[in-house]
Amino acid sequence: MEAANTNTAQNTGKTQKETFPVTGMTCAACASSVETILQYTDGVKSAAVNFATNTVQVEYDDSTSPGQLNAALTDIGYGLVLGSKDVQATVQEEQEKKYQAVKKQTIGAALLTLPVFILGMFFMEWEPGKWISLALAIPVLFFFGRHFYVNGWKQARHGKANMDTLVALSTGIAFIFSVFNTLFPEFWHSWGIHPHVYYEAATVIIVFISFGKLLEERAKSSTGTALRKLMGLQAKTLTLIQDGKEVPTQIGEVVPGNRILIKPGEKIPVDGKVLEGNSFIDESMISGEPVPVEKKDGDAVFAGTINQKGSLQIEAEKVGASTLLSQIIQRVQEAQGSKAPVQKLVDKIAGIFVPVVIGIALLTFGVWMVFGGENAFSHALLASVSVLVIACPCALGLATPTAIMVGVGKGAENQILIRDAESLELGHQVNAIILDKTGTITEGKPTVANYQSTVHGQQTTELGSSSAVDGGLSTVDYKSILLSLENKSEHPLADAVVKYLREKKVEATTLDHFESITARGVKGSKDGVFYFVGNRNLLEENRISLPDDLVTTAKEWSEQAQTVIWFADQEKALAILGIQDQLKPSSKSAIAQLQKSGVEVYMLTGDNRQTAAAVAKEVGISDFRAEVMPADKSEFVKRLQEKGKVVAMVGDGINDSEALAQADVSIAMGHGSDIAMDVAKITLITSDLEKIPQAFHLSHLTVNGIKQNLFWAFIYNLIGIPIAAGVLYPINGFLLDPMIAGAAMAFSSVSVVLNSLRLKTRSL
Repeated sequence: MEAANTNTAQNTGKTQKETFPVTGMTCAACASSVETILQYTDGVKSAAVNFATNTVQVEYDDSTSPGQLNAALTDIGYGLVLGSKDVQATVQEEQEKKYQAVKKQTIGAALLTLPVFILGMFFMEWEPGKWISLALAIPVLFFFGRHFYVNGWKQARHGKANMDTLVALSTGIAFIFSVFNTLFPEFWHSWGIHPHVYYEAATVIIVFISFGKLLEERAKSSTGTALRKLMGLQAKTLTLIQDGKEVPTQIGEVVPGNRILIKPGEKIPVDGKVLEGNSFIDESMISGEPVPVEKKDGDAVFAGTINQKGSLQIEAEKVGASTLLSQIIQRVQEAQGSKAPVQKLVDKIAGIFVPVVIGIALLTFGVWMVFGGENAFSHALLASVSVLVIACPCALGLATPTAIMVGVGKGAENQILIRDAESLELGHQVNAIILDKTGTITEGKPTVANYQSTVHGQQTTELGSSSAVDGGLSTVDYKSILLSLENKSEHPLADAVVKYLREKKVEATTLDHFESITARGVKGSKDGVFYFVGNRNLLEENRISLPDDLVTTAKEWSEQAQTVIWFADQEKALAILGIQDQLKPSSKSAIAQLQKSGVEVYMLTGDNRQTAAAVAKEVGISDFRAEVMPADKSEFVKRLQEKGKVVAMVGDGINDSEALAQADVSIAMGHGSDIAMDVAKITLITSDLEKIPQAFHLSHLTVNGIKQNLFWAFIYNLIGIPIAAGVLYPINGFLLDPMIAGAAMAFSSVSVVLNSLRLKTRSL
């Protein structure tokens, strides 16, 4: 009854998900043990350990506290670092501590082992050498290597085994056997057997394994480089404006609504909007573009970007974990902590691997004792020790997480944020991709694509000339009036015209009169002459003459899915502007790359068919759907999946979120909505479509790295264990020395890590 009540509390209580740094893990079997213990702790819904980052993400309800979770682990030799506000910083600090500790252990063990090795290899018959080796071996095993025995004992108390168990058993048995032979050599002499000691084997195993762990700790640290670079973009302090005074403040004390002063050269500490001032900001962290962006009143600014020359006062809108930069960091952390489907299989194997190896070692000992002849015990002991040493599952446990970490880091360096290891594994299998149009293939912002004018009977195309025509107003004068009218207009397309004219260095003039005409446009007067900007209906209703050449051009532009705006005085049309959502410069080449690699490309848009057809034709997409609703996009994804396709969906808006969630691989554009980025497993910070083929190529490289790692880890054990057991002895008399087995085991782990790190040097 009591158990039932406990379960009810777990099911009805509120749950929270938290990531903790884990201490004491040395291998994949450790990770499996930590997961198992936590999953069977009351109140825990799920636990996922990432051995590569030494963290665990636990989902637990309010019937359980972090202290109880830590207590459950402490009992078997592990622990959680509690009370840390900055998990990543804590992990980094713990990794550095562990690296320094392993470094000291390795150097100390190596210095004492060197004379033991020399005595054991070259002066094995020198009787005092055995006693010297015994004296030196004791601190190597039980001081520098004591953690192997402590952790192995804690595991054994709970019926569990890990790499420490293998090391403790193999070196401990070799040491005890050697001590017995040193103290009681006459026992063996009475049997006619010369007693050997294996102090060098026991101590060298400790050194090799410690050295392998030292290289692993260095490798783990280097795979987090990209994440630390992102974290380095965060400002630590800022200047608040309070009652007109400048107040230095820590970033953690800022709340939305605070007014913040940003001086030249400073990092923007929060997401917000400009209240006062004008400056240029380096937003390459977000956009990838090196050219600074001008910021003025009302413009948005983002944490981590760098103010260039002017001073700004901004209002904080998003602070702490809600800023764009913090979300980017969080996504990278989640991705490096997530497990690829293949890793879940590896974890299961690692969990049963150690007990199986112990079984093989016992079997090896038994077979040698039965069939080993006069040296049966000596050979049985050596062979079983070699099996225990060579089978340590470090390489198996590191195969996937190191490759995933390097792959995610490589993506982050290339503005590709991968939230989920499964997406990284599936990316190279994608054979159908769906692209949203607006904001994905196109910029998502209307811009002036064409401009054509007729001034006093002469036509000028793309203007810029400041000379007068037929003695009348110059082109620039007309543009000044056009700019002044559009400046006052509230129509969404007016912003595009204003931006275009300002880029042409046109200065606004003062109007005598201004009037907005609903659903038509605007009109105003200057020096007694009326001017009009709007659609063709506005001009026709005011009996304004439309030159044939402008009418012809306007028709052509409309067929190209451009919106045509007319500009006229009170007598005739003076110019037309074609406004269009421009293609991104990379869209056409990116789509061509995808098609060349065998990926089917589709375009879905809620826009009208004429516009969709024009865009699809320009970028080379033959299969598109127009005027689709959000649910239609999701259904289209399902239909492709039912045909056996591995589908990627690329979008940037809330209307794409349903399809993004349905797709096998979901990709959000970095300048899109927060919802799209939350749903998507991959985010392209630069909104550059050429990053999509790069992401798929990164997936291919990472999966290849995982396969290579797993191949070598499995092959190594498949070949190494039988050799260690003595399968070659009846054939050629070869019996593997435990010392050589230790070196081979360490080398296998190092080779897996180095193979993963090769990805850092590959180009995408």
